[in-house]
Amino acid sequence: MPAVLTVALSLAASMAVASSHREAPFIAGMPRADATDFYMFRSYEPGREKFVTLVANYLPLQDGYGGPNYFQLDQHALYEIHLDNNGDAKEDITFQFRFANANMNDAFVVGGKKVPIPLIINGGAIDDVNPPGLNVRETYTVTMVRGDRRTGTRERIAAPRGAPGFDKPVDNIGNKAIPDYAGYAGRHVHDMMLPGCAVPARVFVGQRKDSFAVNLGETFDLVNYKSPAVEFDPNAESSARDDLADKNVTMIALEVAASCLVAPGGADPVIGGWTTASVPQARGNSPASAGNGNGNGSVGREGGGWTQVSRLGMPLVNEVVIGLKDKDRFNQSRPGDDTQFLTYVTNPTLPALVETLFAGAGVKAPTNFPRNDLVTVFLTGVPGLNQPAKVTPSEMLRLNTAIAPVPKGSQKRLGVIDGDNAGFPNGRRPGDDVVDIELRVAMGKLCTLNLGCAPASAPSGAIRFTDGAFLDDSPFTAAFPYLATPIPGSPQSVAGR
Repeated sequence: MPAVLTVALSLAASMAVASSHREAPFIAGMPRADATDFYMFRSYEPGREKFVTLVANYLPLQDGYGGPNYFQLDQHALYEIHLDNNGDAKEDITFQFRFANANMNDAFVVGGKKVPIPLIINGGAIDDVNPPGLNVRETYTVTMVRGDRRTGTRERIAAPRGAPGFDKPVDNIGNKAIPDYAGYAGRHVHDMMLPGCAVPARVFVGQRKDSFAVNLGETFDLVNYKSPAVEFDPNAESSARDDLADKNVTMIALEVAASCLVAPGGADPVIGGWTTASVPQARGNSPASAGNGNGNGSVGREGGGWTQVSRLGMPLVNEVVIGLKDKDRFNQSRPGDDTQFLTYVTNPTLPALVETLFAGAGVKAPTNFPRNDLVTVFLTGVPGLNQPAKVTPSEMLRLNTAIAPVPKGSQKRLGVIDGDNAGFPNGRRPGDDVVDIELRVAMGKLCTLNLGCAPASAPSGAIRFTDGAFLDDSPFTAAFPYLATPIPGSPQSVAGR
């Protein structure tokens, strides 16, 4: 096989599907535990600037019409958002989410017999929390843990009075079933009190329009970009379609006062964050366990401790940094053990692949090894921006909570490398185009700024690389939970048919 073809196939395989959609062999078979994107940013909703918003997306590539069961999260999984507020690469605060789905066992009387209906909706109104029109009630619990996620001090957060947990809205089935989905979903933004925090937090869990943008099809076709850079094509940044434009995702969103997340005393404003999903160590199937009279039966039995199967901090790490043989290991690892992956950062393969694929355009990979510029972005935080006072090198998203947010409409899509220090890699906002940012950083953009390397080490560092799928803050709202209303299952567009 020609060398260029081999390299192109390797790059396409490593980019997998989007930011973290189906990015490793094992998690590809467990979509309900598959973390797709993680966001952490100072809230830019007017009046909420002293808060930090945390968004963990799961269950990728949802089609709006994906019935009849749609996209419920795993009742037997543990979903977690972890925060390190002292730089030791260990979680100091963890928010744990567990889900439960209750079948209401609605029935129709047919020929004098009461017969359970086959759908998750029954024809009644769906316009409020726990509405009569739903045949399945989805709820979740929130537990806050201080210290180690498994052995630390934990406290379950109180749900609305009398409720089994916080209610989750059903997915956007369609405009006939749910005429005002935005209003309906908005009623599922819940206030809650966290232990040790005097300021109420907010939580929302539910389906949203997928927030990531990426040119997947041409990536898989031997990285068949119309142009790798704006220099070669002035329209390159918007030359390709976003292949997730018609997909939804399930989000877990929290908004917490920044003062309740930083280390006690608030001397260091930098926090690090990452998400995980874990499932029971043992899961077996037994026909005898299916059906228990109330419709809540399962064909599986779970047991044993938790096994972590998904991990996500910085975007695209397990896609274009970690080698294929270690992708599952990365998903099972903790930040404190990241020295085992260090070579992937100090001697990255992506720039070499880009140089090979676009050699005809004169593209050259950086020559500084080890790539200390990438170490600061992915493993320590950037000095003077989001590096903690004391830091243990480890992969996570880091946010300096002392940097003020930028309002929607004024945010720069390329974040820090375009002078917007409230954006990626200082945390990550929904409108930060991390594909373009990371392509440019990988090819030496920081060297041109004398951050960790010299300009001479990055011959192509000033080139504005792009995948052609444009992203900025315009598709998102200016208020929590920020991500857009999901695409409905119906009515479907017939354009192009």
